[in-house]
Amino acid sequence: MSEVFASAPCDGAPDSPTIPLWRVSVVVAMGVMATSLAQDKILGRIPLRNLLKNGLHLDRSATATFLFAIGFAWYVKPLFGAVIDAFPLLGSRRRSYMVIGSALAALGWLVSGFVAQAYVPLFVAMALTCCAMVLVSCATGGLLVETAQASGAAGRLAGVRQAIYALCILVGGPASGYLAGVAFGWTALTCALIAASLIPVTLFFLHEPYHPPQPFSALRGQLRAIARARTMWAVAALILVFFIAPSTETALFYRQQNDLHMTTVTQGWLTFTSYGAGIMTALAYTWLCRRLTLRRLLLTGLGCSVLTQASFLFYNSVPAAFVIEGGNGVGFALAELAFLDLSARATPRGSESLGYSLMLSVRNLALFGTDIIGAHLMDDFGWSFSALVWINVATSALSLPIALLLPRALLAQREV
Repeated sequence: MSEVFASAPCDGAPDSPTIPLWRVSVVVAMGVMATSLAQDKILGRIPLRNLLKNGLHLDRSATATFLFAIGFAWYVKPLFGAVIDAFPLLGSRRRSYMVIGSALAALGWLVSGFVAQAYVPLFVAMALTCCAMVLVSCATGGLLVETAQASGAAGRLAGVRQAIYALCILVGGPASGYLAGVAFGWTALTCALIAASLIPVTLFFLHEPYHPPQPFSALRGQLRAIARARTMWAVAALILVFFIAPSTETALFYRQQNDLHMTTVTQGWLTFTSYGAGIMTALAYTWLCRRLTLRRLLLTGLGCSVLTQASFLFYNSVPAAFVIEGGNGVGFALAELAFLDLSARATPRGSESLGYSLMLSVRNLALFGTDIIGAHLMDDFGWSFSALVWINVATSALSLPIALLLPRALLAQREV
């Protein structure tokens, strides 16, 4: 089976890390923070949803559609990754893209704050902000994968990435709730400052060797390597199955406010609970990945996720919500950590930004795209919240036997 899914590395791959691991860890951590905490799905999550629901008076379907559409760049992320891998900018493969992207993201947030009460200008500003963030995210992911493959630290760097991501949501949850109680401009200003914070860190810590400009034909090499990467495509298929069910994200937001009568502050602390558990899971993963095989970690994560998703059937009170979100923080984080670890190992060398972003785009498209489906099923077809939960449980369970079809050699690896 491993021969069937064997990946073809790109000829231009680096053979050894050119930047110390600790420096890469600092830059990756700040890159994840800048593109996560300053997202409309974290620090801007409750203020933006609150603006759409109570300021612009959109229903569930319209809110889900707006949020899905402004994030279109996250679904075509591989296009950004292909350009970054193939064409060095100002002599660097990652550094220049991260600096320029951060500056554009900060500018986009500032503009969003000024046009918050007009649907179309707000939509355009937020969509362009997402484009800039995807640029930074692709460069950061490429740096992570390139270093992970050269140093054999895929699990540890995945743990760093997920811990910072969870920390962003841990802080962003309560902060998002409080920001929702003031003018949206404060959210925009805060996110702009966070996005811009990556610029000095990148300039100070990330010093790459000079990379000369490449001809347009370099893009063909990237696409050829990706097309031959059968292991990567198998991993992408597994991720798709896991996330493909109609999402309950927006439905859950409305349930919290309309049925459980939560305030935005309570919603923020609920997010804090979920991702506090996620941080502990990510820190534990950096230890577990050196003692357990990826196969065991992956199957355990998928199994836990099935159980925690089933617990949403009992999401009927505020105390129950806190318990369920805490348990889901562990199960979901463990599954995502295994996916991140697996994605870094399956990405072809030399196509780090393209391959890694492709697999994450599959996740983003399935997770956020199906949110529209879930909202429409409830608004237009009268489906219950429980029905959506059962479908999520079923698709998560289906991913377990599919995971067993992945190459044994890939899953048997354990970090040293």
